[in-house]
Amino acid sequence: MPKIAIVQFKASTNKNQNLNKILDYIEKASKKGAKLCAFPEFMMFYTTSSQSPNKLASLAETVSGNFVKTIAKQARKHSIEVIGTFYEKSKKKNRVYDTSFLINKLGKVISTYRKIHLYDALGFSESKKMEAGSKIAKPKVTSIGKIGMLICFDLRFPEMSRALALSGSEILVAPSAWVKGEMKEEHWITINKTRAIENGCYLVAPDQVGNIYCGRSIVVDPYGKILLDMKKKQGIGFVNISLDKVKKTRKVLPLLKNRRIDIYSSFKI
Repeated sequence: MPKIAIVQFKASTNKNQNLNKILDYIEKASKKGAKLCAFPEFMMFYTTSSQSPNKLASLAETVSGNFVKTIAKQARKHSIEVIGTFYEKSKKKNRVYDTSFLINKLGKVISTYRKIHLYDALGFSESKKMEAGSKIAKPKVTSIGKIGMLICFDLRFPEMSRALALSGSEILVAPSAWVKGEMKEEHWITINKTRAIENGCYLVAPDQVGNIYCGRSIVVDPYGKILLDMKKKQGIGFVNISLDKVKKTRKVLPLLKNRRIDIYSSFKI
């Protein structure tokens, strides 16, 4: 069974400092035999509430910029796949994309996804600094299985996970920076378990810890069993996954197969 590494850490406001940590985590994950290393949302740097949209935009990069390029080199050096995130420059003035990327073991970026559901809820307004993406990225075949990518707040919208599952995803990876608050950890655990159960897939959700974030990076198997909960600890967690588990679960609990789209489509909203 392939091993995956999940990184939970507290990002500082210093981009270079965080990058050095990320490179170190990739090396450690590879040495432990992980096929893929997954990082949380906002790993590039922590954005304070007082940071202006203009300042954030000035620190953002393109996918061919130094941040992603350096991580890609490290992935190639250690022959490991990496999923991470970065603030991507957008054409709209003073706005950035919250973008995740998938790098293969040859150091090539094989997929990017721009977060489509911005966190405009519970007193936050990401749209004041960010531009929403406009499409869901197609699942990609990797050494551990077919991966579909989401980011954090996307988890609250079941349509997206379902669309990715119907497109063949066996593993959903959701880099997150889940904000602390009333019932927030309960929401986090419940939503991650539910998305895994209803789609018969693995859910891998590396999360930020510290600052305003709750930690609790989690991996859930297709039947809803929590395989990893990192609580408040910074560092790397490791999990072995099995695609046979996905196949068996979808066979005994055929939720995707038993959907009544003939009836759903006739219901007028």
